[in-house]
Amino acid sequence: MFNAKSKSDALSEKAPSGGSSASLIGAGTSMKGDITSNGDLRIDGTLVGNIHCTAKVVIGANGVVEGDINGQQADIMGTVTGTIKVKELLQLRSNCTVNGNLQSAKLQIEPSASFNGQCHMIPEDIKPSGRASHESKKEIVSSSSPSIALS
Repeated sequence: MFNAKSKSDALSEKAPSGGSSASLIGAGTSMKGDITSNGDLRIDGTLVGNIHCTAKVVIGANGVVEGDINGQQADIMGTVTGTIKVKELLQLRSNCTVNGNLQSAKLQIEPSASFNGQCHMIPEDIKPSGRASHESKKEIVSSSSPSIALS
């Protein structure tokens, strides 16, 4: 009556096309459970659960995550207790606190960040089977020469 558009037209306008949208857990919000996202994800509240993201994960200065984070990139400014696995760049910003292991291709840690755990650097060209490309294997083999003791 008031709108000439059909219901299907109205729904298609509201739904994002593709998986490029960003999701936000705002300050003051607490969630329990795992999150899976194809778009960027920002946590400014509290999450007790794991994050699986195919894009960038941002944990804001007041954000708290108790669980593992898997993503393409991550920018941590808040508190994370759990393993962080990132395929590209992982940034630990000023005053963040991370208690858990890190795995990434590139890592940037600012001087006032707090990190307790182990760090594993992985090549960016890791294939889904978990193996590096042929070129990376050559580099690994050639760099694993026996150590020489100096007298």
